[in-house]
Amino acid sequence: MKGRVGTTAVDEHIGQRLQLRRVMLGLSQKDLADACGISFQQIQKYETAGNRISASRLFELSTVLETPVSFFFRGLPGNTPEETRSGRRPLHVSDGGADDPMAKNETLQMINLYWRLPNDDQREMILKMLKTLNGVD
Repeated sequence: MKGRVGTTAVDEHIGQRLQLRRVMLGLSQKDLADACGISFQQIQKYETAGNRISASRLFELSTVLETPVSFFFRGLPGNTPEETRSGRRPLHVSDGGADDPMAKNETLQMINLYWRLPNDDQREMILKMLKTLNGVD
């Protein structure tokens, strides 16, 4: 995704993480918007980095999505103590392009369904089946 005027790679990353968490919980944009008392269009704009998310709104979203605020920053280059101390700066954030399987809703739905399985044995069976289908030991 190319940045819009006024948005940064950080805004895009946070928007992607917002969408990831929302889909992981099986919520629609409308569900999340209703819980926050805003329009679903606003959620769309947050997820696409059309609008920046204020600190207070990010805190509210983290509460509604039952995740720490730090979740939205995970995976962002320069977001670890080692990187901060070394002075390394973020060069880019994955654009989540069409070839990125983690950017697809199908992937997010599969992850959500996998973790909804009632026990480790069933999750292990699914993982084993996927490995077998892909010829991976």
